[in-house]
Amino acid sequence: MSAIDFSDPATIAVLTDALIAAGVDGLEISKAGAHLRIVVSKGGGARVSLTGNAPPDLAAAPAAIVKAPMAGRFCALRPSAPAEAGQLPRAVSDKEVIGFLRIGSVLLPIPAGRSGLLTRRLTEPDALVGFGDPLFEIEPQQ
Repeated sequence: MSAIDFSDPATIAVLTDALIAAGVDGLEISKAGAHLRIVVSKGGGARVSLTGNAPPDLAAAPAAIVKAPMAGRFCALRPSAPAEAGQLPRAVSDKEVIGFLRIGSVLLPIPAGRSGLLTRRLTEPDALVGFGDPLFEIEPQQ
């Protein structure tokens, strides 16, 4: 899951516009070290208060999506691997193989491509995937 920077004025503006469009009169979001409160008035304006701030390196770093390099059947694990090898979340290195594509009788390894925390598998095992389909999400680590 990617982190949202609630101290970013563009993010606050998008949230405010969404609240006004939905007819919602307020929103509060709290997380460690930060609290955002948006109150929409009846006239359509909004009052925003932000206390604290999230560490900018975590808030600004987006999660990376590992995509299928070609079409095939998605395999989260090598067929002989123990099931616990696929547990998430887990730390991965950039060269670590995190999944496979089965193309006929060939298993094509899928490297992580970046180091971080492998947080989500975005495709079900044995699903037919095409070039560029999202397979995994990796969040950067400190």
